[in-house]
Amino acid sequence: MIRVLVVDDDYHVAHAHALSVARVPGFTVVGEAHTGAEARELVTSGVPDLLLLDMYLPDFSGLDLVRQVAASGERVPDFLLVTAARDIDSVRSAMQLGAFYYLVKPFSFAALREQLEGYRAWSERIDRAPEADQHVVDALYSLRGAQPRRAASARTLQPTMARVLEIVESAPAPIGAAEVAEILGASRPTAQRYLAGLVKKQLLDLDLTYGSTGRPEHRYLPRRN
Repeated sequence: MIRVLVVDDDYHVAHAHALSVARVPGFTVVGEAHTGAEARELVTSGVPDLLLLDMYLPDFSGLDLVRQVAASGERVPDFLLVTAARDIDSVRSAMQLGAFYYLVKPFSFAALREQLEGYRAWSERIDRAPEADQHVVDALYSLRGAQPRRAASARTLQPTMARVLEIVESAPAPIGAAEVAEILGASRPTAQRYLAGLVKKQLLDLDLTYGSTGRPEHRYLPRRN
């Protein structure tokens, strides 16, 4: 399990993020911190693998937390910025310090889950690598880059198609057009049309399940890069 420490000055936001992280398979929340000092202590005692890190904290910034841990000689956890900071200097600093990604608030659960799943795939791949030859390096960089490109594609969708994508991504298992239609409040053919469009855009995968009649049932699930 990937151990996550959620760091946000707002108690309600931190708890909401913790609940979201807990919904993603392979992740467990080891704590919530609301100040830089509290986060610093939990980094030492909880030994998290990943920080879900806000930029704005009451005592010092999230990036200053990363700098402090690095200066102490302790292992620096990987970190994913979740912040309202939109200035380009913050983005540049986060990238220079090694942020896995930078999510600008507000964002959807689907966007957060996508980045967590990207991190999980990257982490699993790096743990299996015996050494860093060029093939391994290329694969690791590819895993870090694929998810943001997919998220950018999803943001260009028209509202109804984006809602259909969110329904499928939030489903605990592959979902059929009839179920999507019921949640969407639309007809089955309408839901089917949007689902087919998302498959064509390579944002969803089609899963053919054969029932007792031998006829295939079309079900849909998030695209796995």
